[in-house]
Amino acid sequence: MFIKQLYTGCLSEAAYYIESEGEAAVIDPLRDIDSYLELARERKSSIKYIFETHFHADFVSGHLDLSKATGAPIVYGPATETEFPIHLAKDGEIFKLGKITIEVLHTPGHTLESSCYLLKDESGKQHAVFTGDTLFVGDVGRPDLSSGNLSQEELAGMLFDSLNQKIIPLEDDVIVYPAHGAGSSCGKNIGTDTFSTIGEQKLSNYALQVQTREKFIASVSSGLTAPPQYFPINARINKEGYDSLEGVMNTALTPLSVTEFTEWKNQEDVILLDSRKAEEFTLGFIPGAISIGLEGRFAEWAGGLLPFDKPMVLVTESGQEKETVVRLARVGFSKMMGYLEGGFETWKKAGNEIDLIIDIEADELAMDIPFDDNLIVIDVRREAEYADGHVAGAMNIPLSEMSDPSSMANIEDHHNLYVHCAGGYRSVIAASLLKRQGIHNLRNIVGGWAAIKEQQNIEIAQDKSVLN
Repeated sequence: MFIKQLYTGCLSEAAYYIESEGEAAVIDPLRDIDSYLELARERKSSIKYIFETHFHADFVSGHLDLSKATGAPIVYGPATETEFPIHLAKDGEIFKLGKITIEVLHTPGHTLESSCYLLKDESGKQHAVFTGDTLFVGDVGRPDLSSGNLSQEELAGMLFDSLNQKIIPLEDDVIVYPAHGAGSSCGKNIGTDTFSTIGEQKLSNYALQVQTREKFIASVSSGLTAPPQYFPINARINKEGYDSLEGVMNTALTPLSVTEFTEWKNQEDVILLDSRKAEEFTLGFIPGAISIGLEGRFAEWAGGLLPFDKPMVLVTESGQEKETVVRLARVGFSKMMGYLEGGFETWKKAGNEIDLIIDIEADELAMDIPFDDNLIVIDVRREAEYADGHVAGAMNIPLSEMSDPSSMANIEDHHNLYVHCAGGYRSVIAASLLKRQGIHNLRNIVGGWAAIKEQQNIEIAQDKSVLN
């Protein structure tokens, strides 16, 4: 028996490759399937099954392309309806894989079709459970993402039943392999470990502690932040189907000359995305470009801020064209029309107009605050981060809300804006969005809140109503 977790840090997503006696299965594959095919080839195995734990909302699955490439059926648990052929498994159905078995455990709650997969080894002993978004390390799946008619409280009640009837009774040494780790928006506070055991989770996971159904519902339903805007889009794509990644890549990896790129750029509603590092973007960029650097949670911010129905052209670092396209495709973007050949330097050498963002240090902010009545600090961190400590009088506009231009409605031309986040990544994205809206009188604070809070001359405030 062989099990490999394939973890993608920028999405906090875990797929799994399982193998026994030359027969393999993949659980929750990403859209780019080469790693699974290569692993099977290396190990001289054939992929027999593709198991999906539910309709993923935070990424587009590779189930369709992987099934086409291997001929393996796509397996979903009960209560699943799709627009493509699947094996609709029954609760308790058992699949043989070499000398091991995989049993379907229908665990509705995160979504109606959510299922876990219990792996038993060659001797029939419970070895591992692949829990999808039903159970994470230190957390459980949020119950507010279903597109059906059930309330989050009703789904939370179903999740309570699923955990108590299907998961908690498993043996304590069973390994828990979830679909996500820390940083994912599919839970409230997922732990940093990417696997655990049932016994460990019984001791440490708040959701598995002995409690009443009512207390569980209240606990998992409270404190939920709004999910990213692309979640329902990805869930729909995973349910209805999509164009093959190969076709998307063929168009997206079209090199565009400066002239061709300019023609796209000048069209109405075309998105110009620059995936270079934030510190490179601020030194110079094509006017109208939106900065989302590959060094951060690139795909999530792209999905949360950019429209899916508009054409997109790309500016990347040299050699990062494919990586940029793959990451965008993972969250459902399919209208990428090409990239600027030679990148930003080609644009600059052609003598075209460029823009920049002024970077300042936190001590400059400290010196400017007492003498500038028009100075406004824009804090683009999440509400909870802001509440825990912020520059007194700062305006909190979470980056996740800045896809809506109305979030910037209170900013006027005479304001001198100083933009920051926690460390500098989100603030550059925000500054590029402000620039795109015609707001140019701004500065980016290098080092963000981490640098600001060290300044003795800056008054710090807290919002205790949010913290409590």
